[in-house]
Amino acid sequence: MQLYEPIILKLGLGILCLIFQINIMGKGNLAPSSAMDQVQNYVLGGIIGGVIYNDAISILQFVLVLLIWTLLVLTMKFFKEHNRYVKQVIDGSPTILIKNGKINVKSCLRRGISANELMFKLRVNGIYEIESVKSAVLEQNGQLTVIEFGDENIRFPIIVDGQANYDVLELINKDIDWLTTQAQENGFSQIGEVYLGEYNSGEIKLYGYND
Repeated sequence: MQLYEPIILKLGLGILCLIFQINIMGKGNLAPSSAMDQVQNYVLGGIIGGVIYNDAISILQFVLVLLIWTLLVLTMKFFKEHNRYVKQVIDGSPTILIKNGKINVKSCLRRGISANELMFKLRVNGIYEIESVKSAVLEQNGQLTVIEFGDENIRFPIIVDGQANYDVLELINKDIDWLTTQAQENGFSQIGEVYLGEYNSGEIKLYGYND
């Protein structure tokens, strides 16, 4: 039994660290929503799997490695939530592939989306003609969000975590000055005070951090 005690203890510590990271990141599971989430899963799995059967690595060293990795994850989370550029570097940003029935070929090639793959993603959404697409946005997790002409009740997240969504601003032909004015008219001194902002059929609904 003593032979397996370090393995059991390391496994228990690894599971606790896993649960802690899931809760602290605000997720219900490990399903990745961005490239960084996928890397986090791989690294944490590698740490636990590579250490658990290695007798040369003590429990104290294992705990230190878990603490360092958790600290790095929390640091990246903090900077992502407070800096738009850091968020784009770590998580990437949504890319508009189709706008007003026209394909942005440069954006498709930059994201590595072939014409065949683009049409496949459209068919999955029940769309067979490019001209019927008002907007097609490639999300960070590789999913394609499609809006057809005539979809009047689509809600766009125009502000997320206190940061303006410039892709949506471009989509609705507005700029950051317009969005700032809208925030001020709704009682916010700046966009950073808004937790979530929705754009729906020409109207904006804002939810502040203090609401």
